[in-house]
Amino acid sequence: MSVQDGGWRGRLKGVGRPLASGARDAGRGLLDILLPPVAHDSREAAASAGLSPDAWSRVAFLEAPVCDGCGAAFEYDGGDFAAERCAACTAGPYAFGRARAACVYDEASRGIILKFKHGDQQQFAPLFARWISRSAAPLIETADAVVPVPLHRARLLSRRFNQAAEIARPLARAARLDYLPDALVRPLPTASQGGKSARGRRLNVKTAFAVTEAGRRRIKGRRLLLIDDVLTTGATAEACARVLIEAGARAVDLAVIARVKNAREPLK
Repeated sequence: MSVQDGGWRGRLKGVGRPLASGARDAGRGLLDILLPPVAHDSREAAASAGLSPDAWSRVAFLEAPVCDGCGAAFEYDGGDFAAERCAACTAGPYAFGRARAACVYDEASRGIILKFKHGDQQQFAPLFARWISRSAAPLIETADAVVPVPLHRARLLSRRFNQAAEIARPLARAARLDYLPDALVRPLPTASQGGKSARGRRLNVKTAFAVTEAGRRRIKGRRLLLIDDVLTTGATAEACARVLIEAGARAVDLAVIARVKNAREPLK
């Protein structure tokens, strides 16, 4: 059982899994009739579990055109001859090939993401997986496997689950892609990235990640979709992509729930 994939929870195995899944889905349908689902962010009844209409209307979802390299929104559509990448991604591309984010990381999205990440509210995971499935559809179409950004064991113990893995699992299942929760590990503890400059973030995670021996065999020659929660400077995803490519991955793309609004600054 994968440590990053929520090893503290038991899972069904073998032939019983499809039967259990079918029974669970049927039971959920009956329960929805008797007790309609409520929005995750309020006690308001909803057609299906998700956000309330008010919260939904305030989230700034990212639509094309976006930079192919970092996922930042372009201010206007330049048409057929417009550049696919922002100036910073053209001048200094990341180690990951392409990036997509479902929405802008701002006051509207920050609260629900932090509830999920630090508030142990895992009910948001399937919702965020659906958001990413839509925004990162071109990346999913060309991916061979899905890899979540890992947590160090100490942080995993305190948080009880890896938020990236909780999103990556249902996303991979829906797309019928291989899910590799332990291909990448974080053997070195690092300080929080919060409050650090772009350079400080890169130095903080430069050597924080490694590919396992089992992971090395499963990623060789394959295009991977790396999953994380928020993209700010890209330092964490950059560090992950580098070790995955050095270990034999053909390419690495990145998909996140949200990214900061502004396009990235040129690397210094």
